[in-house]
Amino acid sequence: MRNILPAALAVMLASAVVPAAAQAPFDGTVKVGVLNDQSSLYADATGQGSVTGARMALEDYMKANPNSKLKVEIIFADHQNKPDVGSTIARQWLERDGVDMILDVPNSGVALAVNDVVKNLNKVMVNGSAGTTRLTGDSCTPNTVHWTFDNYALANGTGSAIVATGGDTWFFITADYAFGHDLELQTSNIVKAKGGKVLGGVRVPLNNADFSSFLLQAQGSKAKVIGLANAGGDTINSIKQASEFGIVAAGQRLAGLLVFITDVHSLGLKVAQGLQMTDPFYWDTDDNSRAWTKRFVEKMNGKQYPTGNHAGNYSGMLHFLKAIDAAQTHDGAKIVAKMKELPTDDVVFGKGMVREDGRHMHPMNLFEVKKPEESKAPWDYYKLVKQIPADQAWRPLAEGGCPLVKK
Repeated sequence: MRNILPAALAVMLASAVVPAAAQAPFDGTVKVGVLNDQSSLYADATGQGSVTGARMALEDYMKANPNSKLKVEIIFADHQNKPDVGSTIARQWLERDGVDMILDVPNSGVALAVNDVVKNLNKVMVNGSAGTTRLTGDSCTPNTVHWTFDNYALANGTGSAIVATGGDTWFFITADYAFGHDLELQTSNIVKAKGGKVLGGVRVPLNNADFSSFLLQAQGSKAKVIGLANAGGDTINSIKQASEFGIVAAGQRLAGLLVFITDVHSLGLKVAQGLQMTDPFYWDTDDNSRAWTKRFVEKMNGKQYPTGNHAGNYSGMLHFLKAIDAAQTHDGAKIVAKMKELPTDDVVFGKGMVREDGRHMHPMNLFEVKKPEESKAPWDYYKLVKQIPADQAWRPLAEGGCPLVKK
């Protein structure tokens, strides 16, 4: 018995080092999978635009680094806004198809499911389009970076601005899944912290066509503000139907807590005018954003201008390429560690960095939708209300509960 235990221990120790020793040398072959909504309510805000953003990042990286030995392939798939479908695709990509990084992943339920798969298989997720704060909170991992926005930043930007201008009582119409629940919670916290009150709310199935009964409940609450804790097609439908019911004309305000420029385009300025939203990117901000957008629009056959998600996926993809080229490994945790070590800098978000909890730090902007007479060109929809510096836009590091953060 005394001889068996040391022998068993020796076998265990030897087997523990096999994976590292057996890992193939890095030869520059890299595969990226863009996983998002290609066909439903988030397709305009993510979809093929995110694939285009990733391809543009690859073009720009290789042009700027002609001596790089990277050989990168980009694939994409539709997760159908179903966590089981998303996690199944992710597992197949990572286990069988040689994917190193999964990009985009809108829908917080899907993002959290893929987050677990990526961690367990030690690959990378650069999340460009989910809102849940859990990705940098209790569910943070050494393998995920959260890029474009999150629900804290949306609540902190739009929610704070509306309360500050008198919108101190709220009723929420909330998408009934992880994203909506978290966005309602984050905004409620901000409203209460600013001295406001939440009078009630209702939860609505995802991808809903008829908001009439929910809007009537919101109208009956007498709240000054109806907070729309939803996104994409759900936001469009709720705003259109609120306009048809004359809710804003009767004195209540709508707070679109996550509004994309594609939503405004669908609504039209007559309906969307006056809406405020928080976003890190607007195509007409400066010469860099305009030049980048011109390329994007051409690649999209002139049909669509970029959302903040499309710009965020470009930015996140670019930094991933820089990190994997520097790290020279397929080890996901090591790649993400390199992403945190290296500063970020690109034409859409400017200079930034990836924080200890995986949060990409960049300024956010509070925009307001122009009146029809103020718009002078196609997609000329926003005016800047204020920029929110990075150190004020995001949840403080110590408040997120990320287990990676040193206490």
